[in-house]
Amino acid sequence: MRYNKIRKMDISNGPGVRVSIFMQGCAFHCENCFNPDTWDFNGGEEFTDETIEKVLDLCSQEHIVGLSILGGEPMHPKNIEGTTRLAKAFKERFPKKSLWAWSGFLFDRDLKDKEVMKYLDVLVDGQYVDALHDFRLAWRGSSNQRVIDVQKSLKKKDIVLFEE
Repeated sequence: MRYNKIRKMDISNGPGVRVSIFMQGCAFHCENCFNPDTWDFNGGEEFTDETIEKVLDLCSQEHIVGLSILGGEPMHPKNIEGTTRLAKAFKERFPKKSLWAWSGFLFDRDLKDKEVMKYLDVLVDGQYVDALHDFRLAWRGSSNQRVIDVQKSLKKKDIVLFEE
């Protein structure tokens, strides 16, 4: 597994000042994707235990309110194991900080039973659809995408949208 980049301070991918990691590799190739340099599964840098420690060290700063995991596609079968290891390590070390992820896969159809969901606070799901692009939307690019409160959704066994 590989990652594309790590942002030490990000204010656009979730609420507050966050650390963001962009996983490398995506098979969706959405039209007008904001991050096409993440599509190639062979690009970027190798994702290792040292990568996880680097991300956790960055997240340990007091002003950082959470971690955002984007892509590429962090939930792709080639990436989900590493994404899960990072998510678990983050929540074990920072149970009070928020963990957000973005995926073209759908929570209720593809992801609800995956281990990584135990650790996520919020999932933005669904592929970006350029025809549905709306710059007024918070945390998502197109109106088909959902901002899901993962833990409430797992408890209710139904989609509960995130409310800030």
